[in-house]
Amino acid sequence: MKIEEELKSTIPLDNSKKIILNLFYTQNVITDKLNEILKPYDLSAEQYNVLRILRGQKGNPANMCVIQERMLAKTSNTTRLVDKLLLKNLVTRNVCPENRRKIEVLITQKGLYILNELDPKVVEHENFFSKNLNSEELEQLNQLLEKYRNQ
Repeated sequence: MKIEEELKSTIPLDNSKKIILNLFYTQNVITDKLNEILKPYDLSAEQYNVLRILRGQKGNPANMCVIQERMLAKTSNTTRLVDKLLLKNLVTRNVCPENRRKIEVLITQKGLYILNELDPKVVEHENFFSKNLNSEELEQLNQLLEKYRNQ
């Protein structure tokens, strides 16, 4: 369905506006579906992102700056997200012995277990949104989005 139909627009939209509206609308559709997957685990998309970042550390701690720079949403309050994950026993947080101002965060076994449970569900989610495109179209869409974003 075209974006004008989705938004029930009665006026013609120029292409620049349509792109922005399409991106926002598509992001919301994708996020809503992801939130449905994460809800039984009491996780937000941002918390899930932090867990994935920490898993990518392969057992090495990450400080708040590392987590923040790897976040998809750069405006996320990393400290608050880590605090919530700490309360759920999905991460540990310790003061760095060499630099007491630095906080080190590690994913727990419980956090890894939840990610392992979520992995196939998230892959299915990703594949669901890609199924109408062939591999060439997927590559082209990625290239176009990167070109559009990197002004």
